[in-house]
Amino acid sequence: MLARVTEGPIGTSLFKKLESKGIVGLGYWDNGFKVMTANKALKAPQDAKGLKLRIQSSKVLEAQMRALGAIPQIMAFSEVYQGLQTGVVDGTENTPSNVYSQKTHEVQRYLTVTNHGYIGYAVIANKKFWDGLPPDLRTTLEGAMREATTYANSIAQRENDEALEKMKASGKIEIITLSKPELEQWRKALAPVQKEVAPRVGPELIEAIQKEAAAQGYK
Repeated sequence: MLARVTEGPIGTSLFKKLESKGIVGLGYWDNGFKVMTANKALKAPQDAKGLKLRIQSSKVLEAQMRALGAIPQIMAFSEVYQGLQTGVVDGTENTPSNVYSQKTHEVQRYLTVTNHGYIGYAVIANKKFWDGLPPDLRTTLEGAMREATTYANSIAQRENDEALEKMKASGKIEIITLSKPELEQWRKALAPVQKEVAPRVGPELIEAIQKEAAAQGYK
């Protein structure tokens, strides 16, 4: 589903918007879908109510946490471990690979595979430079970028899968995998965020992604 968005007309249209800024988009590279960690089991959306959850600076993420009844706390990535260890924040969200590499699982009791958000990166170049390349070289580089994107995204998926397994094996954190009905509860709880952030993100973009999701069998 995600690849159909990033590699299809929607992803292309987003890159087109960069061109007026002198930027050309070359590809979308995944970090992965996010999980939540806390010192209490987050099985249902209401379990997050009242918790101070760390986020990076983002109005969208603030709205997301408020929709869960949580208290969003903006904190630098480098300070998260200590913040969790000392109780300045109660939990956080990130991809499994980031949770593992930052040793977050050492200071949190539970991790819930919510897949409630996504972290990715746009690979970009200076448009004037790119357009100035010989056409044959540009074509070669575009092909190389497609191959590199497939490779990079496969690595991201593997690292996230391995991170979950390693954290489970450590015995330091309990991994909670939600059932389809439980995941649906999270989806419904977070659905109002789309309307709230539409003026910031663009209602047309949200609608286009919803249509693509529906075409793939997702609500």
